[in-house]
Amino acid sequence: MAVSVNDDCRDLHFRKAEFDPEDCPPDCSKPCEKVCPADAISLESIMVGEHTQSDPLHDKLKGGVLTERCYGCGRCLPVCPYDRIRAVSYVRDPTTTSELLKRNDVDAIEIHTTGKGTDTFNTLWNSLSESINNVKLVAVSMPDVGESTVDFMNALYAIMEPHIQGYNLWQLDGRPMSGDIGRGATRETVSFAVHMASVSERPPGFYQLGGGINSYTIDCLKKAGTATSETIGSHQTLIGGIAYGGYARKVIGRTLRKIPAQFGCVRIEDHPEHLLEALQEALSLVGPVKGYPALSSLS
Repeated sequence: MAVSVNDDCRDLHFRKAEFDPEDCPPDCSKPCEKVCPADAISLESIMVGEHTQSDPLHDKLKGGVLTERCYGCGRCLPVCPYDRIRAVSYVRDPTTTSELLKRNDVDAIEIHTTGKGTDTFNTLWNSLSESINNVKLVAVSMPDVGESTVDFMNALYAIMEPHIQGYNLWQLDGRPMSGDIGRGATRETVSFAVHMASVSERPPGFYQLGGGINSYTIDCLKKAGTATSETIGSHQTLIGGIAYGGYARKVIGRTLRKIPAQFGCVRIEDHPEHLLEALQEALSLVGPVKGYPALSSLS
């Protein structure tokens, strides 16, 4: 299990949508509900009032954002016709994170950084350094910040190196949380990978793509010459993995949404046909990256 932490409240991965449904007009078409890829917004129209002249019956919306589902993609923010939705950012508490890293079931940490400077990263790292030895993998997720990207990454590696006991991984976050939009979203990520492949001074570690990942990513990598074999994670390639993120939620979600409609709230493990379907969907994403055989050939 991995723990995610951020060094800057401006990181898009650490925000939630928020609004008060009582501020919404009852006749709103609810575009926020329609556009949310995580089904994290639920609004229901109810009748309130006492059916009297002073308190007549009227429609009112209840519900809002399901915080545990919202992953901060921001799709809902621009579509609200009344500008009632806001993004609430937060920074994961380093002390709590440090305690989590001491647990036996936590073996990796992912640190999100905005690439704006090393001071906040250094402060966070120093607060975690005593617990870092407990994990097998340290991943740093960051965007392309232009010409200074490689220098910034090397500066981060210099901070981390004395305390890294296991593996380190760089997640190239080309276009954060946009993989479910379409083909164009993956271009920035692949461009980031192509740039890193051309730089000999890049820091040590595995490299993984993240942000803007979807079904077109692997083909785009191959066309760009960054993937030189059928298996992306082979020793011949720079890219050791792909983080599908929001696109995986979209793909697997198609299967998961079928279950409550038929059976209510249950565990997918109790319904083998849906579990198999979800595994097939997941393997369609992971298989080309890791060189796994198709699920049908495993039975």
